[in-house]
Amino acid sequence: MDHFRTIVSMTSKTPQMGLYDKILTLGSCFAHSMGQRMLASKMAVMANPFGVLYNPHAIHKALRYAIFNEMPPPQTFLQHHDVFLNYDFHSEISALEPEKLRQTLKQVIGSAHYFLRDTPWLILTYGTAWSYIRKDTGEHVANCHKMPGQDFDKVLVPEREIVDSFDALYRELMTFNPNLKIILTVSPVRHVKDTLELNSVSKAVLRTACHTLSTTHENVDYFPAYELMIDDLRDYRYYKADLIHPTEVAEDYIWQHFGQRYFSDALKKFTDQWNNIRAALEHRPFHTASKAHQRFLHETLKKLEALQATVPLEKEIAFVKSQLLP
Repeated sequence: MDHFRTIVSMTSKTPQMGLYDKILTLGSCFAHSMGQRMLASKMAVMANPFGVLYNPHAIHKALRYAIFNEMPPPQTFLQHHDVFLNYDFHSEISALEPEKLRQTLKQVIGSAHYFLRDTPWLILTYGTAWSYIRKDTGEHVANCHKMPGQDFDKVLVPEREIVDSFDALYRELMTFNPNLKIILTVSPVRHVKDTLELNSVSKAVLRTACHTLSTTHENVDYFPAYELMIDDLRDYRYYKADLIHPTEVAEDYIWQHFGQRYFSDALKKFTDQWNNIRAALEHRPFHTASKAHQRFLHETLKKLEALQATVPLEKEIAFVKSQLLP
């Protein structure tokens, strides 16, 4: 046998990301994780500005707020104990005063609106096809915010409904930003609270929906993050202690495949250089005044100064200079 694991093919029909391309990520905690890696790589990314969103309806609704730069309607606001929240956003977007929450949402939606207007890349990560619908309004929510369970109906959103919702959103996105390219992913994080059986049903719905969308829209691509985790890594050593979330090693592996598939040659070259420098910056010596470490600092400073015309590195250069002896 040539291989002792399942190799996931990395083919793509989309153009490649450049170093200065803006990227917007939305969706589950996996989208947040990948967005943070982009930020660490000095890429121009806005990572999950609305907080973690799991189901397609919530993700699509948040994008519509951004497209039209509109505030959520009054019925979506609520108070839980002394905290004010909104059903269409994660609980990290909250406040102790209703006006403060509105100001925060206005700022977040406005920032996403202007970022989305000229970004060439949008990455959406669907986490689950299960959704909660308010009994009083019939609206899908992004988060129940620990309100009583009897206030909601839990439903499995069918593939056709996800596809129709995306198609309507797609038309609005293309009118707003005709140059936009969209990457769809299914989160490899399992929702075991739904039971493993129903989690499998949910992921299957999401995967078939993504397949339909990526094969019917020229500028929509699917990245197999789910398959890399479930079929390629396929071992509990790649899961955290909760046996649900991928470890940093697993996320790094998926991130490497993402770069191989989508990054331009120039971006690959830069990220290789930057990863070496970042590893050097994370080095913590026992004796900062030693001759060996001072030489190391001077070498690192030269590398930073060679790259500072490419990306902003003022903070990193100042950090290295602060350790140099006079």
